[in-house]
Amino acid sequence: MAQHPKGDFDLSRAVWQRAKGDDSESAVEVAFVDELIGLRNSADPAGPVLVFTKDEWDAFVGGAQDGEFDVD
Repeated sequence: MAQHPKGDFDLSRAVWQRAKGDDSESAVEVAFVDELIGLRNSADPAGPVLVFTKDEWDAFVGGAQDGEFDVD
């Protein structure tokens, strides 16, 4: 279990997903466990996991949908 200030992200219960059609070796993977969302690099599955609350995740997804992170 990954200890985190936002709560405990139970890695043993994480079901990692990636974008449909992404079969690359180094994909971003996401897992939803209880009230927390984890993000990791598939190339390093034992490596660090970024942990977000639902509100943080919703803000991130909303920003991405609004083009907040687009690079010109």
